[in-house]
Amino acid sequence: MHIAKVLFTEGVSCFVHQDREAIRRGARPNGYLYEGQPVIPGFTTITQPAGTVSIMLVLDDGSVAFGDCVDVILAGYAGRDRPFIPAEHRHVLESVVRPFLEGAELSGFRAIDARFDDLQHEGKPLHTAIRYGASQAVLHAHALAARLTMAEVVAQEYGTTVARERLPILSSCMRDNHILHDRMILKRADLLPHSSFGDIDLHIGRDGGIFLDYVGRFARRVQEIGAADYRPTLHFDVYGSIGSLFGEDPVQVAAYLGRVAEAAGPYPLMIESPFVMAGLDEQIEVFARLRREIARQGVACTVIADEWCNTLDDIRAWGAAEAVDMVQIKTPDLGSIARSIDAVLYCRSVGLGSYLGGTANETQQSSVVTCHAGLATGPDFLLSKPGMGGDESFSLQVNEMQRTIALVESRA
Repeated sequence: MHIAKVLFTEGVSCFVHQDREAIRRGARPNGYLYEGQPVIPGFTTITQPAGTVSIMLVLDDGSVAFGDCVDVILAGYAGRDRPFIPAEHRHVLESVVRPFLEGAELSGFRAIDARFDDLQHEGKPLHTAIRYGASQAVLHAHALAARLTMAEVVAQEYGTTVARERLPILSSCMRDNHILHDRMILKRADLLPHSSFGDIDLHIGRDGGIFLDYVGRFARRVQEIGAADYRPTLHFDVYGSIGSLFGEDPVQVAAYLGRVAEAAGPYPLMIESPFVMAGLDEQIEVFARLRREIARQGVACTVIADEWCNTLDDIRAWGAAEAVDMVQIKTPDLGSIARSIDAVLYCRSVGLGSYLGGTANETQQSSVVTCHAGLATGPDFLLSKPGMGGDESFSLQVNEMQRTIALVESRA
């Protein structure tokens, strides 16, 4: 089967772009906006709407595969590509992407994707969002042509087995939406609330007390309204704020995380991005010191790296250094979904924890594709996406995985 026609449509993401560097430098919140001037190229305001492009592949038999070009909320930060703005990429889509895909034979997802991933425009790789969207579409096309699920296509091409049970899901909720938290507790979300705690004064406290109080109240609420046998993992994303509070000192950060773990009890604790440094080497070095210090102090906390895990090579560097318990494989940052698949399989091969994540900025289709990639590769869990509404993304992913597992088992 061949790709007979390639179409592009512009749309909107399920969240926004935010200039994290401007926020880090002290921009003050004004509702969900921020006062001040943006810093990262591509931003015209510190918070701005994010756009998408759907790449639709019309096949010989008239069926249509598609994937969505999207990037992360904190685009342009910590080594990522600048914000994806569809208008800036129309020429590339028409002059590079369409000629490559239109008329191509569906000769294998990995083979086509590898060639597409090497494409360049004006001597530079295509934006990660374009590589991400095109790879989703190509994987979807192969599944339609083979009359298989995308998970089965991945499993066949990578020599893996599709999971027989759905993967756990980290339910991503807005920090102060306590009504949503209650619903996700009742729905038995596997991990929660994710949220964002990136401001020392607003979210952590100069003595660390604000965050400790938040974590303690959250744990008590789970106990109050959760089922007796419900034991979720409590996960908090701090965007480097804890490291900044303690002068990037791993000894003090480890001691503070011990207090956070006590507040989270009796539930397991995960902390994402306690540090955000200026580059990959510096990031790995401080995380490695923190890991040793956590072990020395006997702190019960799983530490996760997010920033500076932008590429497959970055993730391999984390694994080689044995610097962290787990990495987030942030699918839009790696570009092609094949690179995320490679990353999960690499992490499993070296005993590095991984979760197949992404961003609230994604779409229904990119979330569905991630579910299939996860079922075929076995990361520790998925991040709920798109959006930060909790209910919708949790439902989408649970139902997609359950349907896929049923179909695969019906063919066994």
